Amino acid sequence: MVVLLLMRSTIILIFISLSFSCSRNEETDMQTEHKTPNHLINETSPYLLQHAYNPVKWYPWGEEALKKAKKEDKPILVSIGYSSCHWCHVMERESFENDSIAEIMNKYFINIKVDREERPDVDQIYMDAVQAMGGNGGWPLNFFLLPDQKPFYGGTYFPPSGWTQLLQNIEVAFRDKRSELEGAANTLTNALSSSDLEKYNLNPEKSEFQLSEIDSMYAVLSKRFDTALGGMDRAPKFPMPGSWQFLLNYYATSKNDKALAQLKLTLDEIAKGGIYDQAGGGFARYSVDAKWLVPHFEKMLYDNGQLVSLYSNAYKLTKSPLYKSVVYQTIDWLKREMTDASGGFYAALDADSEGVEGKFYVWTKEEFDEIVGENAQIMGAYYNISEEGNWEHGNNILHKKLSDQEFADTHGIALDELEQLVDETNSLLLSKRTERVRPGLDDKVLASWNGLMIQGLVDAYEAFGEKEFLNLAVTNANFIVDKMISDGQLKRTFKNNKATIDAYLEDYAFVIQAFTSLYQATFDEKWLQHADGLMSYANAHFFDTKEQFYYFTDNESEALIARKKEVFDNVIPASNSQMAINLHVLGTLLDNEDYLKKSKHMLSSMSSLVLEEPNYTYNWAILYEMIAYGNAEVAIVGNEAEQIRAQFAQHFYPFKILMGTTTESQLPLMEYKTTVNNKTTIYVCYNKTCKLPVNSFKEALKQLK
Repeated sequence: MVVLLLMRSTIILIFISLSFSCSRNEETDMQTEHKTPNHLINETSPYLLQHAYNPVKWYPWGEEALKKAKKEDKPILVSIGYSSCHWCHVMERESFENDSIAEIMNKYFINIKVDREERPDVDQIYMDAVQAMGGNGGWPLNFFLLPDQKPFYGGTYFPPSGWTQLLQNIEVAFRDKRSELEGAANTLTNALSSSDLEKYNLNPEKSEFQLSEIDSMYAVLSKRFDTALGGMDRAPKFPMPGSWQFLLNYYATSKNDKALAQLKLTLDEIAKGGIYDQAGGGFARYSVDAKWLVPHFEKMLYDNGQLVSLYSNAYKLTKSPLYKSVVYQTIDWLKREMTDASGGFYAALDADSEGVEGKFYVWTKEEFDEIVGENAQIMGAYYNISEEGNWEHGNNILHKKLSDQEFADTHGIALDELEQLVDETNSLLLSKRTERVRPGLDDKVLASWNGLMIQGLVDAYEAFGEKEFLNLAVTNANFIVDKMISDGQLKRTFKNNKATIDAYLEDYAFVIQAFTSLYQATFDEKWLQHADGLMSYANAHFFDTKEQFYYFTDNESEALIARKKEVFDNVIPASNSQMAINLHVLGTLLDNEDYLKKSKHMLSSMSSLVLEEPNYTYNWAILYEMIAYGNAEVAIVGNEAEQIRAQFAQHFYPFKILMGTTTESQLPLMEYKTTVNNKTTIYVCYNKTCKLPVNSFKEALKQLK
């Protein structure tokens, strides 16, 4: 790291020493409407198409642009973003639509635009590069490469004057100080190629996993709790649903009341805050403040899928009506705004409409009162509407400070009357919102994010028994099977009736998880077959037999300057941590010792980091809980298998793996399991050793440890 920071300092000095002066006129040239498209015009990504009429001669990432850079011996500018990224739009307006800036970019660079959601492999490499140089990650990400794709300098958002200066300095450095840039690029590329497992000295030393060590993980996490406002003690605040799922599971084994209190506080405050769309359902990506009030208004499918799971699972324990309302309302939003006619779920909604962040979602007091009418006073108090507003230009972000019961008691009305008023008010606000210009929709379908939403819908179905939730999940899963899998290989994205881009490990990880969970929710073994087929493909094309972890990219896909492994959990769990969980669950269901061995090896290698840094390894910690506590293998046989399955599903007990049939099953752990007393029979087993078969859910519940 010291070498890289010195390298970064050297490069900065090169650029500073090559200072150019730019006239104000050059920076603020009028932007003209460009009717001639660039090379992005035939792409399907909404983000790339947003830039198709920029005066910058953008190329998509691919052979044409990369060959052109080598042929013309020009540096490559890779600019990475996504459709709902606010500052990506700002930089486009300020710089990429500016004729004089575009002229510099076109003259001296081969310019490549990347949608990070389509090409997370490219994004991962250059995001690691900017962080290795000591910079802060984020989007837009702009990185400069030598013609052979080796990176030498980059950053995130640049204002127009700074961007113009940087472009000119890099052009001169490339021409006059080429050898120094090449040295820096080689150093950085070598660093990017190193394995995280080597970097952190991760070895499979642990053979036993102790419950006491989970207490240690909780203790580390708890040091960062915001015990007043929920979440962690910093702003901006991201929901990070996986961390709270770990806490929920931890409570199941520890009965630690402080853990449960922090979990409930966090879920309550998020659900009451402006980060949650009170009128329409669905969560924004994060809150810019500590109170969960002011969101960055973009809505991402991956957040909402995970949060539907979390609130559904928390409902099983708490029976909180707030959590149920959040799940139902968010799924209504999913159906209303994010579902393609073919059954796929769209990727994201923009933060901006009409060029203004949050405009679609906020209200002045005058607007609110006019729309809500005679109930404006009490509902204005409910949603904390004020004349001065809590957002820009006198606008209000809807949020709640009290629970519904507290508000009803304070205002002397019945709870059911308040609930009716809330429904009526939300309906009026939603109706009015349809008249507004909608935020941009990223209508591509991503396999991994759809897998996360399938999981959310399955968890919601299990918690509430709502058949519609299962139907949505099954429709989406059939869509993936029919449209995005061919000859056992998964595709990353679907748009315009076409699946494109070889899937990444995260796609396999979350689709396998979804299919495995669908089996446990339906006992339809075709989902296990699909899951195992994808696992077989991943083992053949992603698995590194030396380190025994999975690469992020398929060995038959395009080779980049580094082939990475993703091991740290972030807003989305790491693909390797989810694959390790999949191996454990599928290995149990299929009695596949190779899968179970792989899973334990991966967790053993990560165990020291899990104990030290559970904030960044929460999904590994969830697997640690599963193995340390021991999953119950619950087999249900007989005509009432579905009814008993539903009872298990609605009961809060995270350490179980369900299997069952009303007739017969080919699963190894179902062999020789038959009905007893001519009644549906339940077998509760641990590590393939079964307790006495019983005929009722209550009897089986007593057998769970």
